Amino acid sequence: MKDNVKREQISDDPRYKIANREALIGIGIAIANFLWWFGFAYGFGSKDVDKYHYVFGFPAWFFYSCILGFIVFTILVIIIVKFFYKDIPLDAEYEDDTKGGSPK
Repeated sequence: MKDNVKREQISDDPRYKIANREALIGIGIAIANFLWWFGFAYGFGSKDVDKYHYVFGFPAWFFYSCILGFIVFTILVIIIVKFFYKDIPLDAEYEDDTKGGSPK
């Protein structure tokens, strides 16, 4: 009985939906970052060293996978946090403002 009440409270709390959505976005960014890194590191880095191309003195695989990837994903995370993430209170007692209530 007590478990059912807690589950209903969790399913009714809009913060869990927001947190779930933001967690999925974070997982998507992490997977995209890994694919970027893996693609450039093993795509350009699997050649003989004599055939490497260099960008600013770094091997191309290292520049694109580690340096450019870091810059691109840092900017991407800043944009996503600024425009897609919501600031929600993490207090135990909370009422949704969109339903006309106010935080307790």
